[in-house]
Amino acid sequence: MSTPANFNGKTPMIDPDDTVLLLIDHQSGLFQLVKDIELPTLRSHVTALAKVAHLAKIPTFTTASVPDGPNGPLIPEIHRHNPDAVYIPRTGQINAWDNPAWVAAIEKTKRKTLLIAGTLTSVCMAFPTLSALAAGYKVFTIIDASGNWSKMATDLTLARVVQAGAVPIDTYATLAEIMSTWNRPDAMEFAAIMTDHIVPAYQALMESYAKAQSVQQNGRETKLELLEAATAKG
Repeated sequence: MSTPANFNGKTPMIDPDDTVLLLIDHQSGLFQLVKDIELPTLRSHVTALAKVAHLAKIPTFTTASVPDGPNGPLIPEIHRHNPDAVYIPRTGQINAWDNPAWVAAIEKTKRKTLLIAGTLTSVCMAFPTLSALAAGYKVFTIIDASGNWSKMATDLTLARVVQAGAVPIDTYATLAEIMSTWNRPDAMEFAAIMTDHIVPAYQALMESYAKAQSVQQNGRETKLELLEAATAKG
């Protein structure tokens, strides 16, 4: 597989210091059209991205398509968990990139890597992705934090944006690339986002590990030798 042109031969990994998160049209009305991912999962992944961006101090911009119409308001979790995120209204443009204020806000950051998620995937995520690629940005499209009206539409959209040079990615991989190492003071905050929003089963792994560590330090809680002795006497 060839490296997308906008990466100029560099490994296409996320550099948090060069990254902007764009959360586009995650609106209550549009969510009702989504058929390719469970809504609680989609909502949780979007919340995870908002939290990760806030934790990693990644500039975050949101926007909504006619929020006072049938598309509905943005889900409140985004700005609740990322109070630094900036909402940029637009005046009817379907493609957020057609809004000069949106582009100006991104340009002001001086960053050239964009993480883009949007609902619907084939429009709200895809159109700005194609425009950003044409403008010379590196673009990662976060597929499981986007939702679409059918799986077929998502498959077609993926083919389109990948051919244009975007790199598809999932929410867990996005978090892991931004986190980069467990050797950091906020590692457990990243882990909490994983378990709360992406891979709940990881909590069980962490609990098992903590218990194993406790046994090493404090000994076994269950005294099997006492049970065996009592059984032998009986």
